Amino acid sequence: MSHDHHHGPHSHHHHHIDPNAGDARVAGAIAVNLFLTLAQIVGGVVSGSMALIADAIHNLSDAIALVIAFGARKIARKPRDGTMTFGYGRAEVVAAMVNYTSLIIISVYLFAEGVSRLFNPPEIAGWTVVIVALIALVVDLVTAALTYSMSKDSLNIRAAFLHNLADAATSVAVIVAGVVILIWDWRLIDPLLTIAIALYILWQSFAEIRPVIRILMLGAPTDTKADDVAAAMAEIEGVEDVHHIHLWQIDERRTSVEAHVVISGEATPVLTELKSVLRERFSIAHSTLEVEAPGAGCAGEVAGTQPLA
Repeated sequence: MSHDHHHGPHSHHHHHIDPNAGDARVAGAIAVNLFLTLAQIVGGVVSGSMALIADAIHNLSDAIALVIAFGARKIARKPRDGTMTFGYGRAEVVAAMVNYTSLIIISVYLFAEGVSRLFNPPEIAGWTVVIVALIALVVDLVTAALTYSMSKDSLNIRAAFLHNLADAATSVAVIVAGVVILIWDWRLIDPLLTIAIALYILWQSFAEIRPVIRILMLGAPTDTKADDVAAAMAEIEGVEDVHHIHLWQIDERRTSVEAHVVISGEATPVLTELKSVLRERFSIAHSTLEVEAPGAGCAGEVAGTQPLA
């Protein structure tokens, strides 16, 4: 059996930001959010405004999402060991799962809240709430600026970014609804906007959680099909058959394959060529290939086990 543990550069055209610079950005976003949360709680207690305290709690959930993302980034960079033989890269995928799940819960709550307010429109909140929402929006935009470029390259940061985007949308809704209510006294605008935002967050969360679930379910990368990999392997001279192929993503940046390969003649040069094709054509850095002689039958079937594929 041949194992290829090449963990070199991965050619999926990512433009990575230096990890330490990335950490500093996320830490900065956490600090900004925590500062705003504290300021809003103090302001809410002093002014007696429940709206301020409610918004502070909302912002705290943003900070927590960023803390989860930050922690996962750190864990993911730990070297592999005897317990975690694939390394800790999936920590970021798990963090994304946690953050998207919490976003789905938040959006369902917002939707329910919006529907209940349709039948019981809110009282006029006053300009204080509009001003507070404006401050919150500024903080959300600062957070977005710090994490936007990183969100394109990481499932983990994208989940925290979407948390932030949801918060920014909520702030915009508070501002618009506040102004409309104060000027025209049309109170239905508040629940209608809340429902619209909840549905948008729900739609985005479900769209973004799919690749996260696929990785956790050992799915193949979206741009690589197991049949295509098997066909490319079978084209190599000396390869008579490829079966029992399993292709899965270890994390966002690493793909792994295992397969049974029937090779006629000397196996070593054929294996070298196979590994080269897997690396260069499919960016598969880790491959485990079991060599079988022609006509020998599959090892899995000889052992009396059910073939996997």
